[in-house]
Amino acid sequence: MLGGTSQASITGVGNTRYSKKADRSAERLAIEAVLAAAADAGIEPTQIDGLIPYPGHIGDDVIQAELGINPRFRVTVDMGGCSAVSALRVASMAVMSGAAKHVLLFRGLKGNSGARKADRPSFLPGQSFRRQLEHVYGMNTPAQRYAVLCQRYKHEYGLDRRTLGEIALAARAHANLNPDAQMYGRELTMEDYLAGRLIADPYTLFDCCLETDGASAVIVSARTESRDVQILSVAEAQGASPDDTSNREPFLDIGLTQAANDVWNELGVGPQDMDAAMIYDCFTFEVLHQIEEAGFAGHGEAASLIADGGIRLGGKLPINTHGGMLSEAHQAGLNHVIEAARQLRGECGPRQVEDARLIAVTGWGQLGDGSFAVLGARNV
Repeated sequence: MLGGTSQASITGVGNTRYSKKADRSAERLAIEAVLAAAADAGIEPTQIDGLIPYPGHIGDDVIQAELGINPRFRVTVDMGGCSAVSALRVASMAVMSGAAKHVLLFRGLKGNSGARKADRPSFLPGQSFRRQLEHVYGMNTPAQRYAVLCQRYKHEYGLDRRTLGEIALAARAHANLNPDAQMYGRELTMEDYLAGRLIADPYTLFDCCLETDGASAVIVSARTESRDVQILSVAEAQGASPDDTSNREPFLDIGLTQAANDVWNELGVGPQDMDAAMIYDCFTFEVLHQIEEAGFAGHGEAASLIADGGIRLGGKLPINTHGGMLSEAHQAGLNHVIEAARQLRGECGPRQVEDARLIAVTGWGQLGDGSFAVLGARNV
């Protein structure tokens, strides 16, 4: 049996419906998600005594004031898109040490109708270097930075656009089974994908994640009830050059490379034991990249896994069964944690992975920070 009676668990999850333009404030969205998570955990909001907000989104002061929460434990995990998965580790340590009983992780923002990504300040490392040597050449958006990494992979291993297209199509197919998804009811064909307008070569419109209005919440507790989801192991690491994406040697090395290896070694299981994976999909190539760095395929070999429905429901490794950031919502990866928990509780209806017992979740942050978790059903 993996884990044990003293395992920290995900006890409650909640989210709003995701959209391009919500009719209420980001604060109200966050409160709705937190109330849903507390109800799901079977606790009153006032029983939450630990808070981990996402930096740059709605702060914990709003949640405290509106819901009467009096926290004993407060911390911010500031690792960009790694933060959601890394926060599971921090929350687990908090509840296992007795620092708190119920730790809330939450995100709330109007990422499309409010301040959009390009309008929010960048906290990436090496800003002086970037302003003087990158921005002046037009390399100043995430799509541009990550496109360079994709181009290098294409040069080394070859990469057909249809492989990236299948990643986008699989996400959209799953989102169309998820009524909460921003792209629910909006089909995507390979012809649509290939005709997408260019963003940063080779990325076109459908290679890029969404911008979303919405909120999500997860509660972690030291509890072992039958529907609680075990947090079996979490690790985080940085790539060989944490302030850059394109000049690493080896160039594919990211924090996930080490973090995933640490988790496999700790648990004594491997990629072949996972029933599904929720992979941080800021761009289509980053799904392929992380498939390889986490060990689900060798370098240059992920395309064969992706082909012929391999990452769709019913495939060898279903990925992002909620639609991911490409088609469900951009929630900085916390929606990936929520989907994994619901899959392990068997609550996903038409998008349910049959007999899901172990699910991997990845985080990608800043310029290659990586976090990796394996979550398990209670009877694992």
